[in-house]
Amino acid sequence: MKNRGALAEQKAAQYLQEQGLKLIEQNYRSRFGEIDLIMQDGDTLVFVEVRQRRNADFGDAASSIDLHKQQRIILTSQHYLSGMAHMPACRFDALLFGGNPDESAQWLKNAFEA
Repeated sequence: MKNRGALAEQKAAQYLQEQGLKLIEQNYRSRFGEIDLIMQDGDTLVFVEVRQRRNADFGDAASSIDLHKQQRIILTSQHYLSGMAHMPACRFDALLFGGNPDESAQWLKNAFEA
């Protein structure tokens, strides 16, 4: 499972870089949780949650980013931002894969808000 997740994150980073975003950090951890990817999109700092679902028996990849998960990502992003001299514009995106990370990704810009 870890390897599948790591592969999905690698594919997500590559996909977003092809879309013009710059990778800042991968797997940023704090006591609140983890952010899969931190990217730069112009002047905007983008916190990206990567999700992959083998099948939809328990919901699709997007539905797995529930309110609790969103709150953990927001707290972790605030922890990351606390070390910065000035506050950039930020957004929370999700990159979703179905059962196979080789299939095309679904990129949800502004998947949720803080």
